[in-house]
Amino acid sequence: MTVDFSALSAEVNRLAKQLFGKDTKKYANFTNRLLDICHRVQGKEFLLIHNPGGWGGTPIEHCMRWERSIVEGVSDTIKRLGHSALLIQYFRSGTGWWSHIPDIKDQARFFLKGKSHKVDLMATELKFIVEYIKDLKVILIGVSQGAAFGDAVMLKLGDSHQIYSIELGMPFFYKSRRVVTDKMLAIDSNGLMPDALMEWDILTALKAFSASPFRWVKYRLQGKRIKIGHCINLPGHDYNWEYPEVRQQIGDFLEINFGTKSNL
Repeated sequence: MTVDFSALSAEVNRLAKQLFGKDTKKYANFTNRLLDICHRVQGKEFLLIHNPGGWGGTPIEHCMRWERSIVEGVSDTIKRLGHSALLIQYFRSGTGWWSHIPDIKDQARFFLKGKSHKVDLMATELKFIVEYIKDLKVILIGVSQGAAFGDAVMLKLGDSHQIYSIELGMPFFYKSRRVVTDKMLAIDSNGLMPDALMEWDILTALKAFSASPFRWVKYRLQGKRIKIGHCINLPGHDYNWEYPEVRQQIGDFLEINFGTKSNL
């Protein structure tokens, strides 16, 4: 389907004005990002969106290895099935502690109530994209906090035939609000051991979080620059693509929903 980008640009600006009014910075960021996505995804069959775990501001190259493996595994499987895809990330925060400060209120609201301005904003963007690019399918990919965020977005979207979600290791404190449909894959175990953050194993989780600063200091003294989030060693809370059960479930979900593209 050919998109009229002149009309698209006018609609993006109209939507940005509706959302942000006279806040020129947010207006510009929104329009630039949305127009860039629409241009780049033109001619593609799939838009893959990675919602990073944690605060949601980590570029893919700096994510934990197992999280990167999931994103790469989904992308490679879609291509193996014969489909074209654009992979992007959706950031809920910046990087570094200072950039997190403005997001504390929204993060706390999401933690306590499952509501977030960023959930609303992403849902609005996705509705706009699939409305203008009719044949496009969207797959959200999220682990841990990113899985909870993706689930909240899916709930906000309602019944969309073009948007799907793959969610791995959603923390137990979000599970009571989780909604799973046939367009969503929720994986709660890596198939090797129970996930402490999924099984209400609060004692184990607290031990892992309390030990992380000491592990971080140890690495720093060794001259290794590592994010403190990478020092949290939660048993079972890793979902590497190499784990057979993880790879099988995701592969089956993609093949059942999208199949192998015929070259005929």
